[in-house]
Amino acid sequence: MSLEVIGRVVKMLPRQSGMGKNGAWSKCDFVIETLEQYPRKICISAWGDKSDNLEQQCPVGKTVKVAVNIESREFNDKWYTDVRAWRIEPYQAQDGFDSLPAIVEPEDFMGEFPNEEFVPY
Repeated sequence: MSLEVIGRVVKMLPRQSGMGKNGAWSKCDFVIETLEQYPRKICISAWGDKSDNLEQQCPVGKTVKVAVNIESREFNDKWYTDVRAWRIEPYQAQDGFDSLPAIVEPEDFMGEFPNEEFVPY
């Protein structure tokens, strides 16, 4: 499963590294806040080369678009979920605003479909 999340970086957590059975590993977690009407905070992990220079690429306060994979695993009858970034890029809104529309109103689309009548849901 692959998803894209757009949000503002609100916190960088300390970089972690170690040795595993497959060799050395490194990871850096960061928290973004989505640009929705009801913002959500999401902690995302960047592993390996994605974690290199992450503090310079995604400084706190910058808006980014992150492609993530979500995966859960079980350990001792408890489930743990990972949100792993596989692409991180700066986000620039098309209209110059640094946010997404909070609510899309039906009136915004009136007239786009001249042969169809708008039916509210």
